[in-house]
Amino acid sequence: MAGKFEYFKDTSGKYRFRLKAGNGEIIAVSEAYNSLDTCLNGIESVKKNAPDASVVEVKA
Repeated sequence: MAGKFEYFKDTSGKYRFRLKAGNGEIIAVSEAYNSLDTCLNGIESVKKNAPDASVVEVKA
């Protein structure tokens, strides 16, 4: 089963999305958005920019 994006209104009435793996585990959660359109734009941004994103270690 493929992963999926889910969007929803949080308890404060703002929109958020989460990315779920094929097994149903939540692997990412977005910031809060004021409108559905900006939330959906956030999903499209992740789809567009993340496939080739590098993985880097950040040391404290």
